[in-house]
Amino acid sequence: MFHGKKATVYLVDDDEAVLDALAMLIHSIGLTTRTYADPAVFLAELTGHEVGCLVIDIRMPSINGFAVIERLASVRSQLPVIMITGHGDVAQCRRAFQLGVVDFLTKPIDENALIESLQKAVQLDAMRQIKENDILQVKRKLAKLSVREREVFELVSDGVPNKLIADDLHLSLRTVEAYRASVFEKLGATSLADLVKLKAASYFGAH
Repeated sequence: MFHGKKATVYLVDDDEAVLDALAMLIHSIGLTTRTYADPAVFLAELTGHEVGCLVIDIRMPSINGFAVIERLASVRSQLPVIMITGHGDVAQCRRAFQLGVVDFLTKPIDENALIESLQKAVQLDAMRQIKENDILQVKRKLAKLSVREREVFELVSDGVPNKLIADDLHLSLRTVEAYRASVFEKLGATSLADLVKLKAASYFGAH
């Protein structure tokens, strides 16, 4: 089982009474929080490696919630976001979901709705961590291959027969078979399907 960093709920709202109330609720369901009354402070501390989710108000005097979400992309942060507002309208709701938020909640916040949204957001981030860890493991495996073995891996996983690989790389059939055996051993693969999955995962991780 993959164990990532501990999930933290990042709370950003210029109303400190709201921050305190939300933090108390979130602690009651066993999650850690970090609170920010100033979104600029949150952005200054943002690294892109945060784990958990972000709960953020839309209307704040210095930087609004939409601007903060757009800044997440600049550090490649993939924190799931829950937006909250005391003055929500259809246009804001539509914009929020276009930006990929998990949920859009209006104040006063319904506790059960928030808890449900938090569970969904934290689970989404946990799945992201697992996927990223899987991709990292694939990259580590592929890094074991020599340049020539990587060439053979690419062709074999595309379903190219050994004879055609030998012709393409100007190698003997026996040499290709030796490289192929080495590729399977280094990657811990037992079938062509395993190689295809590894190649697909490596391409996914490149984007």
